[in-house]
Amino acid sequence: MIEAFKQWIAEAVAQLGYGEILLLMALESSLFPVPSELVMIPAGYLARNGGLDPFLAALTGGFGSVLGASANYLLGRHVGRAFLLRFGKYLLINEAKYHEAEAMFLGNAARATFIGRFIPVVRHLISLPPGVFGMAYLPFALITFAGATIWCGVLVAAGYFFGDAAIGVISTYTHELTLAVLVLLVAGGLWFLLRRRG
Repeated sequence: MIEAFKQWIAEAVAQLGYGEILLLMALESSLFPVPSELVMIPAGYLARNGGLDPFLAALTGGFGSVLGASANYLLGRHVGRAFLLRFGKYLLINEAKYHEAEAMFLGNAARATFIGRFIPVVRHLISLPPGVFGMAYLPFALITFAGATIWCGVLVAAGYFFGDAAIGVISTYTHELTLAVLVLLVAGGLWFLLRRRG
């Protein structure tokens, strides 16, 4: 199942257009493991070669992210915290990461909703607490769009300005990049916990 999903992603990225960007970024912002780097950096590379407009690609990625994040928002709003904590593992929701996202949100809802879009793993879950705790949808959507579009813009710029080198790094060092992200995530989590206790 997972291998088939990966193959489908690879095929979608190979024929990347605005529709594929919208769909893949919607999945990336929901509960499906689609790394945004594998979508938006190739989009920037295609823009460099005249296949896409870079600004439109970033905006499309932002809109797609809002769609996926809205699905999570509605899930949190309608099933609630207890359900997510009890059955989240069946929905690919890591309980520890959910707690991290929730702690960020309760510290400062608007800031967490924005900054959470830039944090690997957390960005998949940061849309659940706003739904659970009843954040108004319009501010949630606007903040999510702003954060997601900036993130997509950074990745498009990487593909656009670094071209073959950026694609090569993704192709060759995906495993190493994943490990680096995990290390940074653990370090960030420890910093966050120490700051809360201090």
